[in-house]
Amino acid sequence: MSKKNSSVNAKKKINIRKFLKGDLLTYLMVIAVYAVLQTMVATGNMKSLYQGLLVPMCVYSIMALSLNLTVGVMGELSLGHAGFMCLGAFSGAIFSKITSDIIAVDLLRFILAILIGAAVAAFFGFLIGIPVLRLKGDYLAIVTLAFGEIIKNVVNVFFMGIDKNGLHLSMKDEMSLNLAEGGKTIMKGPQGIVGTPNDSTFTIGVVLILITLVIVLNLIHSRSGRAIMAIRDNRIAAESIGIHITKYKMMAFVISAALAGVAGVLYSHNLSSLQAQPQNFGYNMSIMILVYVVLGGIGNMRGSIIAASILTILPELLRSFADYRMLVYAIVLILMMLFNWAPACLEFRERHSLKNMFAGKKAKEVQ
Repeated sequence: MSKKNSSVNAKKKINIRKFLKGDLLTYLMVIAVYAVLQTMVATGNMKSLYQGLLVPMCVYSIMALSLNLTVGVMGELSLGHAGFMCLGAFSGAIFSKITSDIIAVDLLRFILAILIGAAVAAFFGFLIGIPVLRLKGDYLAIVTLAFGEIIKNVVNVFFMGIDKNGLHLSMKDEMSLNLAEGGKTIMKGPQGIVGTPNDSTFTIGVVLILITLVIVLNLIHSRSGRAIMAIRDNRIAAESIGIHITKYKMMAFVISAALAGVAGVLYSHNLSSLQAQPQNFGYNMSIMILVYVVLGGIGNMRGSIIAASILTILPELLRSFADYRMLVYAIVLILMMLFNWAPACLEFRERHSLKNMFAGKKAKEVQ
């Protein structure tokens, strides 16, 4: 028995070391890319057009990581992730607009806005998760898609203002707010929010990516993460050994929603005008984030960041192709999908990987 226990402990130590090496490589990759890009910006070797894509690249990386927690780790297909991003974006922007004259320190105000955006998205994630997580497969995807569209459309009908008497809400028009003299309108229905403080920076975005990685990777390697993956692999077997299905699925879903809310706050504070439109908070955005997850590898957090970064920059790199830009973009997507998932490509990558090359060199040296 002692030999068996020692062998089991040895295997656990090897797996832990393997995970730690992979996680460390992911952190170092993010830091190295940040250092290179920040150096290019500081030395003037990056065009202003590409500088404007740095914050969106961080936003979509966080969104891809958060959705990968639901799709890759929990094993459930969610198509309403843009709705949680919308909730975080608007709640954070409203807070910043209200407190812009009260909190003088921009960074402090932005941190509080991030916390509020995450909390609001997590709360609605919990409410939506109660009925949604009882469903599976296509049914769950359709219902989450519906919730995402409902959130976007509900946000578009609200008008909000503030005066000396406090907050005023209306679902009719701006005049029905009945603001006192000196009051200001914060939210104008379909016109959204104008004048949100521009607090988002590339540095803050990278810090948020690292925090997201810490949360997601630590959850995956924890006891709760193993329980979530056990539910994904075999729900009946997991339930038979006493794993609380609803509890762990809700945990993953709420954390995923909260991280999407953080990405929404980062997104809203990078724009002068914020509207809940189909292209930024609708079905298309949810599908695009899902594309990042699939291309990067389901369950592969490092791949999600790489895919989100490449596909954010790629349309601008292809702008010189004019009318053929989206055609080339589609072809690149297909090639990336084949490279990541085609059996022949997987076999080729395994055979010619750097790991195998170094292992072969070491074997020759030993001989």
